[in-house]
Amino acid sequence: MSIRLRLTLWYSGLLAAALVAFGLILYTVVYQNTMGQLKDRLSLEASKILQSRVLTANPISGELNLGRTYAFDAIIGIQVVSYSQDVKGTVYYKSPILRGNVGSQEITFAFPEANKVTTKYISEDVAGLPFLIYETPLVLEGTGQLVGLLQVGTYTGKEQEYFGQMRTILWTAGLAGLALAFALGLFLARKALRPIERVTEAAEKIQIGSDLKLRIPGESQDEIGRLTRTLNHMLGRVELAYNDLEESNTAQRRFVSDASHELRTPLTTIRGNVDLLEKIWAQPQLLLTDGTHEGDAAPARSKLTAQEREEMSKEAIHDIADEARRMSRLVNDLLSLARADAGYVMDKERLPLLPLAEEAARRANFLPRRAEWVVGSLEALKGVWVVGNRDYLLQLLFILIENGFKYTPAGEVRLEAIRLDDRVGLSIADTGIGLAEEEIPHIFDRFYRADVSRGQTAGTGLGLSIAKWIADMHRAKLEVTSQPEGGSRFTLWLPVDFSPREEYDIIEATARPTTPQRDQA
Repeated sequence: MSIRLRLTLWYSGLLAAALVAFGLILYTVVYQNTMGQLKDRLSLEASKILQSRVLTANPISGELNLGRTYAFDAIIGIQVVSYSQDVKGTVYYKSPILRGNVGSQEITFAFPEANKVTTKYISEDVAGLPFLIYETPLVLEGTGQLVGLLQVGTYTGKEQEYFGQMRTILWTAGLAGLALAFALGLFLARKALRPIERVTEAAEKIQIGSDLKLRIPGESQDEIGRLTRTLNHMLGRVELAYNDLEESNTAQRRFVSDASHELRTPLTTIRGNVDLLEKIWAQPQLLLTDGTHEGDAAPARSKLTAQEREEMSKEAIHDIADEARRMSRLVNDLLSLARADAGYVMDKERLPLLPLAEEAARRANFLPRRAEWVVGSLEALKGVWVVGNRDYLLQLLFILIENGFKYTPAGEVRLEAIRLDDRVGLSIADTGIGLAEEEIPHIFDRFYRADVSRGQTAGTGLGLSIAKWIADMHRAKLEVTSQPEGGSRFTLWLPVDFSPREEYDIIEATARPTTPQRDQA
């Protein structure tokens, strides 16, 4: 059973109970008021008869006498029963209305025996007609002897017909109202629950088609509106997380593919040189200078001399060593990026920046290069302290310096320092081949290499990715400006640490040695 139908049934049931209660109360109030008025009228008429003394009794014989001068009510019937001659009672008198004016027939009220006479109201059918009768005993004054019974009654057919019509109206109106309320309740429940249906439809569409861009319409301010906004916000976050996951998976697949490609090249070279060494030293007497063997159809063959075998072996070993070093650098770079992906947190400390920059500048002199290495002014670094990891910052600077040397076949690579408010910059500028503007946003992507550099310079395309990670770990910013054939400038902006320096550089203040006191004689 749906929520809509359950809500409608509950609503209809409560409405039905309310209608029944209202109908019962209304019917009871009208019935009691109408019948109460009739009873008051009958008792008033009986009192008037008794007080007017038109009905008298013989004090000796007990016979009743009714005066003929009493003005009877045209719709009230009066019947007098006498018990003076018979304890079972004898009808002594009837008013004109009971002598054939009601239903065109004579009416006689039923009456009790003398020992059962009391003052009361009774409702009964007389000759098939409904009557309300008021009975009161007649007694002799002074003696209290029961001599008769006065019955005052009225025809209640019109009232009963009115009550019947009222019951019919109440039942008909109640059932019609309940049916209308049920239909209206279904309509309102459907309208009220329509936003939930839209939520369900949206969820089904997302489940079937994986369309996370779908949003649930509706911006009402009620509870359903709050639910809609919450679900839309949740869908937005799910879409963002899903897109991030897709981008991460795509980047991971590209990373694995590029890493496999980069590793395959040195492995192929190593394997080729190993095969060459195996051939040289396994059967050296059959290997000829042109790379053929005895028995091959080739002109002018000669065996390798010992010196030639040694030279070829050294050349192969040199190639193997170069490729091994290249693989080692690649594996180290991949390890650094794997640490970055795993959320590695490097240890940092407060350190002066000038000695670090001077150390990088000194070591850069030993790097292979064709461009001139120029160290500009580092005055801006005097007295500047930063919070960082010395080894990783040196690695970042070496990556930028090596890149400058790599892509500058002629000219110079320059290191300079810049101070700007609470930041300090280490700028490494070159006069090399430069980069196109559209390539700059991608240079920090893993394995990315600009088109102009592919095939011209060696490299894996991981250095700047590692540099970006190190900068991020130090809350630093790498700023890049470049133009084709106009060189490039990489500026590392580091936040300056303004916290007070330690009192002692070597020994902590809390760990200062104390001179033991000598015992005095």
